[in-house]
Amino acid sequence: MSLPPGHRIIEGIMTTVAPGDGAPEGRVNIAPMGPVVDETMTRMILRPFTSSTTYRNLKASGQGVFHVTDDAMLIARAAIGQVGPDDHDVALRAADRVEGLVLAGACRFYEVEVDMLNDREERTRIEVRVVAQGRLRDFLGFNRARHALVEAAILATRVHLTGRAHVLAEFERLWPLVDKTGAEPEHASLASLERFVRDAPA
Repeated sequence: MSLPPGHRIIEGIMTTVAPGDGAPEGRVNIAPMGPVVDETMTRMILRPFTSSTTYRNLKASGQGVFHVTDDAMLIARAAIGQVGPDDHDVALRAADRVEGLVLAGACRFYEVEVDMLNDREERTRIEVRVVAQGRLRDFLGFNRARHALVEAAILATRVHLTGRAHVLAEFERLWPLVDKTGAEPEHASLASLERFVRDAPA
């Protein structure tokens, strides 16, 4: 997909809430997302797969919250379904304008509502508008290890499309970056991603 002039993809985390009874905290889904945005950050294009919980929740509720974060380990855990509302290091609070939840540890958040949803293909196109936003703390930045971890998380979410061999070969390229510039959390996160890929169905 070629990007329009002035647009970019920003990797972050999306929270959506499933329809139903009970507190939103018990129905929240926390997943990585790389929306296409422009410099104003007032609209976004999301492209989740139809098989994803994020897509199902957005189609049902029309609302969600996108987060910019420098927590690459959280992105990695979310990519393989290892993060949820019961984790002690994942604090959530109610969103301001939508029925949704904000990650308290994020750097910035954008509450969104769906304007258009096209799910005629497996990779959907969901256009959303930002209805509220906030800044929680400074973005501290990534070193090479954390850049590698974000790339590995994206690769892991696509193993069903590209196959294990391709993803594991890419991991071999990323491991030296983590070895050189990462600490124990980055090493543990990449190892978890690699186990997930190795255990993925052929």
